Amino acid sequence: MSKGRILTGDRPTGKLHLGHYVGSLANRVKLQHEYETFIIIADVQALTTNFEAPERLPEDVRQVANDYLSAGLDPEKVTIFVQSLVPQIAELTVFYSMFVTVNVLRHNPTIKTEAKQYGYQDLTYGFLGYPVSQAADITFCKANLVPVGADQVPHIEFARKIVRRFNELYKPVLVEPEALVGEVGRLVGIDGNAKMSKSLGNCIYLSDTAAEVVQKVSMAVTDPARQRRTDPGHPDVCTVYAYHKAFNSDFIPELRKECEVAGIGCVECKKRLAAAINDLLEPMRARRAKYESNPKLVDEILMAGTSHARQIGEQTMAEVREAMHLDYFG
Repeated sequence: MSKGRILTGDRPTGKLHLGHYVGSLANRVKLQHEYETFIIIADVQALTTNFEAPERLPEDVRQVANDYLSAGLDPEKVTIFVQSLVPQIAELTVFYSMFVTVNVLRHNPTIKTEAKQYGYQDLTYGFLGYPVSQAADITFCKANLVPVGADQVPHIEFARKIVRRFNELYKPVLVEPEALVGEVGRLVGIDGNAKMSKSLGNCIYLSDTAAEVVQKVSMAVTDPARQRRTDPGHPDVCTVYAYHKAFNSDFIPELRKECEVAGIGCVECKKRLAAAINDLLEPMRARRAKYESNPKLVDEILMAGTSHARQIGEQTMAEVREAMHLDYFG
């Protein structure tokens, strides 16, 4: 590789939101100019929780692709591909599963948290093993850097352990990846009670209209102790202030000062925030209109990216098979 290689992506379970943007997508857009970048649409992993509704995947895959392209990922610079159409990833997942124990997976903190979240008592093989699949996603193309949200860092560490184990058992042919966490970190939902999440209905989506952004921001929770316009505010407990830090940072020194002395009211503060978010999203809306008006172009981008991913995957798997003495016929 002439320069470092990035692998990151998302499960296609619906529209992407501002939490995705600050957590990793903004980094992807920035780093595509510095690294060889692979973006995976992880449709197989989407089935770990949506296996009963695969008919939603065609729309969801294209929705995520539109979000990527609208956010500024350039198909001339990055490889956007569909996980299920790269058989080398599935093959590598199987090989990894031969030396990853069930006990390790059962004690994975992310697995335990998500199983509780979904109310799962008996875990499916796919759900229990999806960290193994995710490790294959990262390593099939020998990515050495993975831009992720803070909640995904344990998965990257797990992938690093798998790589070390494989290289020790067989031959050092795989690259140990490192995580790159978004600078802003986790973005709370507009309700202020948890991270921004589709399942909680507290999201501002990248595809929202300007009017939808204004309406959602107007509903965002603020300092609960500030009951009247004349009450001084406490910015550090205010969801709207946290959003200003993420999307309107130049305004922060003035906002803190004015809020603490009741120099600005919550209504005006929310108007300023909605304007800042819409300034961010407006170029995305222009790009989105281009791609949504030409769905065939989006399909062509996905097919070209997937073809390239297969080629890279086959190069890696030739080395993996040789290291494992599975290259029987040369």
